[in-house]
Amino acid sequence: MRSSVNKHQASWGWLSQAISGILLVVLLGIHWVAQHYLAAGGLRTYAEVVSYLEHPLVLLLEIAFLVVVTYHALLGVRAVLLDLSPGKRLVRLLDAGLILTGIATVIYGINLLRLILATE
Repeated sequence: MRSSVNKHQASWGWLSQAISGILLVVLLGIHWVAQHYLAAGGLRTYAEVVSYLEHPLVLLLEIAFLVVVTYHALLGVRAVLLDLSPGKRLVRLLDAGLILTGIATVIYGINLLRLILATE
């Protein structure tokens, strides 16, 4: 069976996955240390999380973490589905569906952060 994805697209996907994986490790490390090792007792209360998220740099890092984890996960789903050798039309539909899913996920996550910050 012949693949409908050319070598350039496959290389781009692999490189994007690797770069987003590295970013994911860095952002996860920052998130983990800030949320569990710098907090008294190893865990923040809801009020402490809200206070923590009010810092613009922290909020930016948490949104970046959301974007990178979503991008990385959807690239992984795409790679698995492309291993099934779908046709070109199906690849375009798959890409559109994954892009819409990613956008919806990020919007939903940012909206949750906004709601958390508005509860104070």
